[in-house]
Amino acid sequence: MSRKATDIFSEWASIGRDEGMQKNHWKAVKNMFQTLIKEQSKPFSFIDAGCGNGWAVREMKKNHLCVEAVGVDGALEMIERAKKIDPNGNYIYHDLMEWKPLTPVDIVHSMEVIYYFNDPKKIICHIKDKWLKPKGKFIMGLDFYKENSDCHNWPKQLDTQMTLLPINQWVELLKNCGLKDVMSYKTNTTDSFEGTLVLHAKK
Repeated sequence: MSRKATDIFSEWASIGRDEGMQKNHWKAVKNMFQTLIKEQSKPFSFIDAGCGNGWAVREMKKNHLCVEAVGVDGALEMIERAKKIDPNGNYIYHDLMEWKPLTPVDIVHSMEVIYYFNDPKKIICHIKDKWLKPKGKFIMGLDFYKENSDCHNWPKQLDTQMTLLPINQWVELLKNCGLKDVMSYKTNTTDSFEGTLVLHAKK
């Protein structure tokens, strides 16, 4: 029987692997943040879906226009780690599919999370419908996609469910969720890494 991804991430947090995740994903997330805020002139609210130890939330809070930054994760140890690092931060332990903010936000970000869902369309539609304000922005980063052949064995290695799709199907999925201005690009590409796939859209 395959393991739940949230159990794996709780285990990783307990042995300090969350720091490695932060280090490995920082370049891609920094680029994603630049994409999000390059045209941002008004104060905004932000949610990180699958926030891990909260590092991306803490980074976004440094932006002078960010009035609220919330992290949500289904891995208890990750949320406990986030609260230990940043006791005044807003970190919520909850199943992403069952949670919604009291007030919709301007921006939702997600890094290396969405493909762990059996039905990625369902979680993206939930985020669009329940989390985002009208004209709100959604951005997600994926290292697990079909064109990145080095990742294809990850589900076996981790013994967990992961949804592998090519880039064009990810783009169509976002469009089918009703998101607009869907764009895709790769960042952090090297000679040995295909790059992080970034998908960016608006409600």
